[in-house]
Amino acid sequence: MEKDLEKMPELFGSMVFNEETMKEELSEASFTAWKECVTEGKTLDLATANEIAEAMKQWAVSKGATHFTHWFQPMTGATAEKHDSFIRPTGGGKIIMEFSGKELVKGEPDASSFPSGGLRSTFEARGYTAWDPTSFAFVKEDSLYIPTIFCSYSGEALDKKMPLLRSMEVVSNSAVRILRLFGDTETKRVTAQVGPEQEYFLVDKKLYNQREDLRLAGRTLFGAKPPRGQEMEDHYFGMIKPRVSAFMEDLDRELWKVGVLSKTKHNEVAPAQHEMAPIYSDANTACDHNQLAMELMKKVADRHGFVCLIHEKPYEYVNGSGKHDNWSLSTDSGENLFKPGKTPSKNARFLLFLAAFVKGVDEYQDFLRATVASAGNDHRLGAQEAPPAVMSIFLGDDLTAVVDALINDDKSYHDSKKKTLEIGVDVLPEIRQDNTDRNRTSPMAFTGNKFEFRMLGSSQSISGPNIVLNTMMADELDQFADELEKADDFKKALSSLIKRVFTEHKRIIFNGNGYTDEWIEEAEKRGLANLKSSAEALPAYVSEKNEALMIRHGIYTKEEMDARGAVHMENYAAVLNIEGRTMVDMSKKQILPAVSAYAAKVAKRAELKKGAGASASYESTLVKDLGDLTDKLADKTSALEKTLDSAPEGDKEAMFYFHDSVLPAMAEVREYADQLEVLTDKEAWPFPTYSDLLFSER
Repeated sequence: MEKDLEKMPELFGSMVFNEETMKEELSEASFTAWKECVTEGKTLDLATANEIAEAMKQWAVSKGATHFTHWFQPMTGATAEKHDSFIRPTGGGKIIMEFSGKELVKGEPDASSFPSGGLRSTFEARGYTAWDPTSFAFVKEDSLYIPTIFCSYSGEALDKKMPLLRSMEVVSNSAVRILRLFGDTETKRVTAQVGPEQEYFLVDKKLYNQREDLRLAGRTLFGAKPPRGQEMEDHYFGMIKPRVSAFMEDLDRELWKVGVLSKTKHNEVAPAQHEMAPIYSDANTACDHNQLAMELMKKVADRHGFVCLIHEKPYEYVNGSGKHDNWSLSTDSGENLFKPGKTPSKNARFLLFLAAFVKGVDEYQDFLRATVASAGNDHRLGAQEAPPAVMSIFLGDDLTAVVDALINDDKSYHDSKKKTLEIGVDVLPEIRQDNTDRNRTSPMAFTGNKFEFRMLGSSQSISGPNIVLNTMMADELDQFADELEKADDFKKALSSLIKRVFTEHKRIIFNGNGYTDEWIEEAEKRGLANLKSSAEALPAYVSEKNEALMIRHGIYTKEEMDARGAVHMENYAAVLNIEGRTMVDMSKKQILPAVSAYAAKVAKRAELKKGAGASASYESTLVKDLGDLTDKLADKTSALEKTLDSAPEGDKEAMFYFHDSVLPAMAEVREYADQLEVLTDKEAWPFPTYSDLLFSER
């Protein structure tokens, strides 16, 4: 182990063409040109691109790569890749290994079969990938992976990376405007920083392969409550089982090789549930790395005889999996703008950034809710395992007391050092960083120097929520800058602005238990949106207010916004269609035949007992119950099938139909199937039960 620890610095990033490697492999002029491209947005000329490409190829080949791929993030929420070899024929049956600057900078995958939300027709196949020089290339298996954006022939964004990069640029520009007002003339760039915690389940591969629902839908569509779930509360942070520990160790090494800052690993609340958390990085890198983490979790799990489930709710009756998106802003000198300062002037600046965030979340609460909406996430939001569907912000008692004092002009408020509270740049008291307990029920919790957006589903890309957080923040900061830049008395204008914003938007601040019915009632009184389902939430993508925000800052065109709304709605309906048809298939081809055969066996046993003059009340009752339930299941299965066959066309119409009609029909099928599972001999039941699945890690 000690020897392995010594090799850690050498292992980390060993498969990444990172800045250190580029400095070694490139000429000083080309390295400087790349650096200026990244930090100042300057364009790379073809000669420089050719040198970078050649160095990248030579390095990749030395790591065992024979192919390269432009790695991009289409609107599927996953990643995509098309691999080409480095070989080029030279005549006489010989080849050379070649990779040009043109191939590095631009690719042309077939774009016809990716979701576009109507941005293009399926017969229009041309799409382009373009190198993202701010995200390092890496080698995985036998290919060089080059992170890229993905756009259509006419330039529309067909991916999640391009809008994210745009949002990071606008929030940087807006934040720098504010910093200048506070006398900061040095900061040139502010970066959105993100740390996504990733939850997941592990299940034995042999059991997984016996469940059609897991294989086709990623979650169990049937399953009676097991005798044991998470009641003992012994799995959370508990001892990691040897087989799981071996998987986690292997996963860490694979992640470290490609530069993912995997930091924390532990058991989560539910049996067979676990979590990996990385160290903070810029939002672009964090999004790339989270996609890599999800992919590698699945590949590494396979090596250990597991399947990694990243669905939001693979099992009923136990907690599902989310993804906590820790978000903040940092200057190019490494200063966190959401860290309460130790000096009064920085406290005032902190409160202004805090006010912008509070205002933004209140004004765009519906949009933020829409960014985490999915068929899978509907199963966990609002349960005793995830935040409610109502958006709110947790600030903690001390910080809320500061906000209240500012709103009420309470000059008597003081902190531990007995300083009088007064907005300004010279007499505001110090605010402690860790001033309160954490609130697990809050959708958006301030945790000392960042906000933890806790509503994300475990399977989703984190790009969408961070695009909205960045753009929302940029918009509010621009409004503040417009007002303060015109002020004759900055201190007075600052005081007035912060007081007004906190007063007008205090309704979004809530420090209590978000799980209670009382809070839901209170939230309604406050006028907060309670978008309980994705069907209710997703139309926010195409609301006039939210589209205007994105268009105003150049993140999306109206067509690109409409497309994303359509893609999400279409995906919601598609997921439920797959789940519904899988239920029909399992019910008709597995459950009903298996139970009928078991009932016949029990009936035969009853006849034998009666023939021997013994009572057969148990068998007779069981046969009757099984018969009644199979008839009901058969009826409900037929009803579900007819409901699925009647689904309308159109993204929005189909989404509401699947929510209003298909989901209830699915619930009725499951109700009778799960009752049959309880009554049926385990050996006769056609697939593994929850007891098998949840406790199969040993």
